[in-house]
Amino acid sequence: MRVIVQKYGGSSVADLECMLKVRENVLKALDKGYRVVVVLSAIYGETDRLLSFARSWSKRPDSSELDVILSTGEQISVALFAMLLKDCGVKARSFLGFQIPIQTDRSFGKARILDIEHEHIRHMLKDYDVLVVAGFQGCDTENRITTLGRGGSDTSAVALAAVLDAELCEIYTDVQGVYTTDPNICSQARKLNKIAYDEMLEMASMGAKVLQIRSVEFAKKYNVPVHVRSTFSDNSGTYVVQEDKSMEAAMVSGIAYDKDQARITLVDVVDAPGTAAAIFEPIARANIVVDMIVQNPSREGGRTDMTFTVPKSSIEDSLNILKKVKDKIGARELLHDANVAKVTVIGVGMRNHSGVAAIAFSALKKENINIMIISTSEIKISCLIEEKYTELAVRTLHEAFGLGDQDVGLRKEEESPAITDQ
Repeated sequence: MRVIVQKYGGSSVADLECMLKVRENVLKALDKGYRVVVVLSAIYGETDRLLSFARSWSKRPDSSELDVILSTGEQISVALFAMLLKDCGVKARSFLGFQIPIQTDRSFGKARILDIEHEHIRHMLKDYDVLVVAGFQGCDTENRITTLGRGGSDTSAVALAAVLDAELCEIYTDVQGVYTTDPNICSQARKLNKIAYDEMLEMASMGAKVLQIRSVEFAKKYNVPVHVRSTFSDNSGTYVVQEDKSMEAAMVSGIAYDKDQARITLVDVVDAPGTAAAIFEPIARANIVVDMIVQNPSREGGRTDMTFTVPKSSIEDSLNILKKVKDKIGARELLHDANVAKVTVIGVGMRNHSGVAAIAFSALKKENINIMIISTSEIKISCLIEEKYTELAVRTLHEAFGLGDQDVGLRKEEESPAITDQ
């Protein structure tokens, strides 16, 4: 049995006209001999509407009950689409997360998938041509509904593709694929034919909104080929696949940015064992994600400054925690700045090319953009800058590495997997 998984985001199921286009895509896959698992998000704007509705009833909605409310958006989508398929004679039925079941942990609002009962869904694929599955949701060990966080339908789709040994997982959206940077702020951005899992992981973690980071983690771990493409175009999109030699030919593959950053500095702390632990352990217990960290060189008297970044949404909780920590570790001052952003240069080719950092720093210097923090890995260089310079920095770096001109065709489309006829 040949299986393909197709995921459609909120803009792809926004109204009847959009859903009819989705149905066309599904019928094409059926014509090629596939059984199709369709994963749907809620109708565009519905999740935000439900969230606002819940908050009008409760100032601090219980997270478990909030998941029950938010999951109804996908429930509506799958039922409506299953009706459309049945109207044209397709054997189809809808599934909610708990009906499969998609088993998750108990982190309501940001649950992680632990297991999927794939034998049940395989059996159902023998009876139905199309299974329409609600994305973004699952259930915990007590059968309570959970949700996977923003973009969670991507993770639902890739996880289902992994357990079903699907030939391909197609992520349909309102963009043509993965670009060298955000085309909304850089007119020279170009679509990549292929991108490595590691590059896509970095782009997702650095602010690119094309795929949820956990979906890419699943794809890499289980070697699921992912095709990011537009619902409203027949053009090929971008394949997210294993790294190959052609990907190393280009020094850099893309520029990402993230405005959801806030900088925190503890001034004049003791430079001694245990200080860092005293700062970051309570932050971790509050499930606050820390990104960039820098500790200044020790000054006379064994004192230093500790600076790090957290999401803007976590700044208030972080400061409340650190006000208590500040006195314990004898810090002189606690500072914060929410007007910062992170720009990141990404590419597996950085492993084999020298001078990437020099090019990036020189380009930012020419535009008089100050770098507050630098963070690096094998395939990325991140710089924390003032938020007001974000768009300028992205365009500057994109131009500095020639991403608008370079031959992205080095990552050849014909080498990528695709739907084929039997």
